[in-house]
Amino acid sequence: MAEVEVRLPQWGMGMEDGTIVEWLKAEGDTVEVGDELAEVELAKANEMLESPAAGTLLKIVAEPGETVLVREVIAIIESPS
Repeated sequence: MAEVEVRLPQWGMGMEDGTIVEWLKAEGDTVEVGDELAEVELAKANEMLESPAAGTLLKIVAEPGETVLVREVIAIIESPS
């Protein structure tokens, strides 16, 4: 099993951070590549964070209401490959 870090992507030029609005998946849930994991509030819009890997959502690092920097780890997925 491999652990895959889910990081806050940079959706636009000048984006420095985002705030987790809500998690759509819970720890222990099975996820597939492209599944929506969380809603993230940006300066001008909200974006849906998609899973970069298939596996089990092992740990949520950033809680709803928490503001995180671009490329900061916000969750960990345990992937079978």
